[in-house]
Amino acid sequence: MGRAFEFRKGRKLKRWAAMAKTFTRLGKDIVMAVKEGGPNPESNARLRAVIQNAKAANMPKENVERAIKKATDKDTANYKEVLFEGYAPHGIALVIETATDNNNRTVANVRAAFNKCNGNFGTSGSVVFMFDHTCNFLIKADDLKMDLEEFELELIDFNVEEVFEDEEGILIYAPFEQFGDIQKYLEENNIEILSSGFERIPTTTTKLSEEEQADVEKLLERLEDDDDVQNVYHSMEMN
Repeated sequence: MGRAFEFRKGRKLKRWAAMAKTFTRLGKDIVMAVKEGGPNPESNARLRAVIQNAKAANMPKENVERAIKKATDKDTANYKEVLFEGYAPHGIALVIETATDNNNRTVANVRAAFNKCNGNFGTSGSVVFMFDHTCNFLIKADDLKMDLEEFELELIDFNVEEVFEDEEGILIYAPFEQFGDIQKYLEENNIEILSSGFERIPTTTTKLSEEEQADVEKLLERLEDDDDVQNVYHSMEMN
């Protein structure tokens, strides 16, 4: 298995799975999708993908509908996606994805987290190049009418990097810019998309001792607790 498989396995550890902000993040995703492409999922591919993710996260249907309705209100603020970079203790690279309606607040909070946890708040472009920006799809295994090897060959034109199966279904990883084309292919071939999204996979990882890892975890947890933070990616090797 490749880097995407190992990354996926690490992201499914309890610390990531137990994040209580899932519905809040999805709500912001819905607002951004509706503001960008309208409230109809049939004509808005980004909204369609978010609704699939909400379903996979067991977000109640009424919550989704309420978020869509709220997003259509012209008085509802849009969220701007802002990327932050820096280093945690022991040289661990961090990329923080945020969705904010107040950039000054978000910058101040992220900077404070780095300062209080002995990290170094970086400038734009300082570490993002150390991560591959990927898109991913989790699809229903039963919908495939071919084996995985054949399916991977079918996807060769989309520059797919990895296709593998786990207990949830079949996972596809490809470059970020291929998201729309792969989504269209899966939908046209009646392959159910259980969830989809984007991730930043570190090109190299660093192994730390338990004590050093705990230092990094303090900063990760502080960042993840911030309401404006959507995702935090790091270069620490997951034990």
